Amino acid sequence: MQAAEELISTQPVDELAPAASPLTPAADRLLQGPVLPTLLRLAAPTVALMLLQAVLAAGETMLVGRLGLSALAGVTLSLPFVMLMSTLSAGAYGGGVAAGVARNLGAGKVDDATRLAGTALTMAAFIGLLFSVVMVYGGRALYTRLGATDEALEIATQYSNVLFLGAIPAWLFSASSSILRGSGHAMFPAVASAIGSVITLAISAVLVFGIGPFPRLGISGASGTVVAYSVVMTALLLREMRSARSPTRPDLQSLIPRWKYVVEILRVSIPSAGSTLISSLTFIVLTGLVAPFGEAATAGYGASGRLEFILIPIVFGVGSAVVPLVAASEGAGDLARIRGFTRAGAGLGAGACGLIGVTVAVFPASWMRLFTTDPNVLGVGEAYLVRVGPAYAFFGLGLGLYFAAQGRGRTTQPLLAGLTRLLVAGVGGSLAIALFQGNCETLFTLMACGLVFYGSVMVVVMRRELGLSSAS
Repeated sequence: MQAAEELISTQPVDELAPAASPLTPAADRLLQGPVLPTLLRLAAPTVALMLLQAVLAAGETMLVGRLGLSALAGVTLSLPFVMLMSTLSAGAYGGGVAAGVARNLGAGKVDDATRLAGTALTMAAFIGLLFSVVMVYGGRALYTRLGATDEALEIATQYSNVLFLGAIPAWLFSASSSILRGSGHAMFPAVASAIGSVITLAISAVLVFGIGPFPRLGISGASGTVVAYSVVMTALLLREMRSARSPTRPDLQSLIPRWKYVVEILRVSIPSAGSTLISSLTFIVLTGLVAPFGEAATAGYGASGRLEFILIPIVFGVGSAVVPLVAASEGAGDLARIRGFTRAGAGLGAGACGLIGVTVAVFPASWMRLFTTDPNVLGVGEAYLVRVGPAYAFFGLGLGLYFAAQGRGRTTQPLLAGLTRLLVAGVGGSLAIALFQGNCETLFTLMACGLVFYGSVMVVVMRRELGLSSAS
């Protein structure tokens, strides 16, 4: 069995032998039907959830903005690390879990899919514990290194400490959702998360401002409700995973990690995590480059740049379907469906991000006034959106192709492609400031160029790696 799995992971798709007939209805749904309708049907619940959560994330930023400029700047400084955990757990690690479950189901190995799911849950709890320890004890030092001082530093630390104390349930929530998505069961986690997100924002508003009999908790109220949301959602998803509707129902014995499944998950997750780290490092570097221009510049970049972290979940909604569909098709040896899902995912990612990016570039004030009325902050944010907004189409294109590579477990070259953005925007921005006394507008222009390079390089990489230039 191990030799056969190694053959599947290393052999080109064209040479794969046809897999056995799927053994579960969930696997049937992953392997049958026209490409685009199948992708849209599986992606629709998660895309709808991601759109809702994007709106709710903007709403949370609006709440924070009402606490003052220092609060907005403080949350901006902690945002890269919060998003790092989110994208690692849901995107990199979650993608490896979903791909592993789907690939085993596509090959008819239901028992292996179940044992892999149990291993994934145990690994998630351990990784969450590491995040809690590192960020609670080292978060303040990180924010200080980014240039945070005085009230902004205190707010960043306070927000971060509460949120990262709940890292274990956050990772378990992502792992559970990924297991269900990998088995073709995407509707329940999407609906449950949507309802939970709306309730969470309402409770957050009550606790942040102290409405009625509830005390005013300020920024801790915002992060505390996020932790409570993760705990409740984890319990609901674990219960659903054990129901008869789920083809993978891990028991206590399957929670004991097995090296075989650890390797299968990490084979996809580690290169994907590298890509996520590069993306987060890029945002951290750019935040550090903007910070010396003042608190207003940091707040303006944080509010406008937050749009990118809203686009990521939207494309993730598409990617959440692309990963298991491509993985299951690889397990079944179906090259034509792999190519079809890759092209469809890339097109949907580019279209969604491009539409939103162009809209905010044309109407930048509409986005920025959601968060602040400070004229200096508005000016910085609008300058960012006008320059970077149109380039978001390339960002969505690159992410769409990345999820297809993740589904096949071939993420090393896409990882290197992500370096182009860091080099163009981060290194180029540093040189522009040091050598040519560049300003925020210069940095924003280079950020846009970095996105264009990222998307273009991903196209080149994927055409060569996955044979997309061949006829379907």
